[in-house]
Amino acid sequence: MKKINKANNSKRRDFIKKAVSIGSLMVLPSHVLFAKKKIRDASGKVIQKAVVLPNDKVNLACCGIGNRGASVVKYLNDTGAANVVALCDINMGGEKTLKTMDTHNKAKRYQDFRTLFEEMSDKFDSVSVATPDFSHFPITILAMSLGKHVYVEKPLTRTFEESEMLIRAAKKYNVATQMGNQGHCQDNYYQFKTWVEKGIIKDVKEITAHMNGKRRWHGWDTQMKKFPVGGKIPKTLDWHNWHVAYPYHDFHEDFIDGQWRCWYAFGNGALGDWGAHIMDGFHQFLDLGLPQKIEPKKLTGHNDLFYPQSSTLKFHFPKRGDMPKVNVTWYDGVENLPEVPENYGDIEMETMVKTKKGMVKPKSLRPGKVIYGKDLTFKGGSHHRTLKILPDQNAKDIQNNLPEYYKSETNHFMNFLNASRGLEKTLSPFEVAAPLSQVFCLGTIAQQLNQTLLFDRKTKTITNNAMANQLLKGYPPRKGWEEFYKLA
Repeated sequence: MKKINKANNSKRRDFIKKAVSIGSLMVLPSHVLFAKKKIRDASGKVIQKAVVLPNDKVNLACCGIGNRGASVVKYLNDTGAANVVALCDINMGGEKTLKTMDTHNKAKRYQDFRTLFEEMSDKFDSVSVATPDFSHFPITILAMSLGKHVYVEKPLTRTFEESEMLIRAAKKYNVATQMGNQGHCQDNYYQFKTWVEKGIIKDVKEITAHMNGKRRWHGWDTQMKKFPVGGKIPKTLDWHNWHVAYPYHDFHEDFIDGQWRCWYAFGNGALGDWGAHIMDGFHQFLDLGLPQKIEPKKLTGHNDLFYPQSSTLKFHFPKRGDMPKVNVTWYDGVENLPEVPENYGDIEMETMVKTKKGMVKPKSLRPGKVIYGKDLTFKGGSHHRTLKILPDQNAKDIQNNLPEYYKSETNHFMNFLNASRGLEKTLSPFEVAAPLSQVFCLGTIAQQLNQTLLFDRKTKTITNNAMANQLLKGYPPRKGWEEFYKLA
């Protein structure tokens, strides 16, 4: 284990304690003070273009620059609106980070985000966080407390309570926030919003959502009783601080390079990975909020350590105003596909399979959802894909009566950078993204315990299982990391 420098740790704790007061003194850059904001009419059409000072870019610090992090840095940089001034990764100089380091060779380099914030907090405006799920929170909360705008990959946090704290922090520090479910800033966002507002999507009572691709943990030994150990720690990897606030585990290659997503301790499985791209539209615009009951209907290969080979989870959402109760059923696993309407189209059907009237069993499906409204059924995909009305005849019958919706001119990376410059609001801010991520957290607890959970939406507690209720908070932070959980 790497030797810990107690003097540095003490210095960092002092720095973190001062973070709140520092963040409240955020100085607005000139582009915020003098910019002219983009103004749209009720339909979303731009009636006044935004004006930014020439050559004005957002100074950006990037935490997590390998794997998905490398793509995030590239996409932010490709907008032309970002100036990457700092790079940080727990495996700085590892195989996955070298390309990003070479591309941005003038950026300052750090292996510990705390050191980055100590030394450069006055030299950047915004932070991208593209690290494993369990490490999102401490980086994000510290950045916000310093007055920095934050882009965070999905899911927002590993635990329910961490998302709850980020909701409070967003109000407290008044910075721009964005979760990286990129489709939420594209055409499907505006289509879903408009169709709900105009009554095309109404009285929804049932939704199926699914992602049935092969996952990293598929084929693992489901009788595993303890974490694997062994293997030489890469020289470039700071394994001790890889854990951030979470309990220390001996190194194993199945914890790094995306493998962390397999484990309850570190990631949010297929639901947290893909749910943000599939469930985002209907979760926001049907005002689902948090479920009152979560049922694990099927968990193939259930294990105490890593996610099942396949999962079927049923989320029960109560009435919301004039909208009826909604059941959302999530399917993951290669052969665990939902039934779909007979008129679904463009799929190969199973034969000799008994299904409900009007439904068929497909052999394969692209990630997506089926939304069952009062009069119409909608077929949807993931990310940016827009909805299709089923069957085709219904779509033809109402084609001339469908309202127009705004067609996106940008993406969520530019949306975040423009928000950092004070030009517009983000479309997936924490107030929207955190409750969605909390749905995933509740689902992962049901998966882990293989228990039906009853959730009180007012007190935000699980009422029928003490262990599950404790898992809302997760592990107590390791020594030296407690201060991060006081910043909200």
